[in-house]
Amino acid sequence: MSDLTSEKIELLKEKANDIRISIIEMLVAAGSGHSAGPLGMADVFTALYFHVLKHEPTNPFWEGRDRVVLSNGHICPVLYAAMAHSGYFPVKELLTLRKFQSRLQGHPHREFLPYLENSSGPLGSGLSQIVGMALVDRIDNGQTSDKFFYCLTGDGELDEGQNWEAIMLAGKERLGKIITIVDRNNIQIDGYTEDVMPLESLSHKFESFGWHTEEIDGHNFQAIIEAVGRAQAVFDGPSVIIARTIPGKGVSYMERDFKWHGNIPGTDIAGEPAKAEQVTIALHELRTLGGQIRSEHQ
Repeated sequence: MSDLTSEKIELLKEKANDIRISIIEMLVAAGSGHSAGPLGMADVFTALYFHVLKHEPTNPFWEGRDRVVLSNGHICPVLYAAMAHSGYFPVKELLTLRKFQSRLQGHPHREFLPYLENSSGPLGSGLSQIVGMALVDRIDNGQTSDKFFYCLTGDGELDEGQNWEAIMLAGKERLGKIITIVDRNNIQIDGYTEDVMPLESLSHKFESFGWHTEEIDGHNFQAIIEAVGRAQAVFDGPSVIIARTIPGKGVSYMERDFKWHGNIPGTDIAGEPAKAEQVTIALHELRTLGGQIRSEHQ
């Protein structure tokens, strides 16, 4: 992993903002999708695709690449946007999201976009998929492999029992190459997670199954990248990074509001800005960094 300088952090912040703009544009073009989760995870995906991962966008099937599995597939706009901005396919293709015959399905489908490591839709399957990948890699390559296996999962998704079967197996097998990042945004489609199905203490739950755990600010690039670095240094078991994020990050009327879990700008929701104004407000806030002047890098 390359050194993280203050200049690089500023570039990552601006790249994350570009990704957020793309998320809004592609959701509006699609006319449907999920807003809050993708906006909230833009910083994590930016850190991965523009600093952390061993990958080659122009050679996407390079065997030495790290593997990335998105478990909560409904936040795929942020995955697609990060991949496009890093060079896997043209950014303009993002506007085909959810269109008939598009490679960018509403849930990731690797037969449509083969650069993806997995197909996802049913919640709770990603951790099982990444455990299988890590086990196969250990069987094939033993301790010589330098690949890491990253699973991105939502907090509400952890209501699914299959996750905990995978968590137990990863701990039992001491799969030190697995790094899971949980989007701890405290919302799901029916409300706030602690009202729907309380999850705390997540750290203690993972620790009880033999995982190295830590909690971070999911919008702090230094915290994200340093946490990944510490996880990479753990050899005797899997690691989980619980990233506390703000759902809808960057769009003021969406932030921390579960009603935007599965809605897009231009939706008539009581108490929200008029739907005719929502897209304009969202893009203005993102393009001006909340009213600030964007830097010369933009």
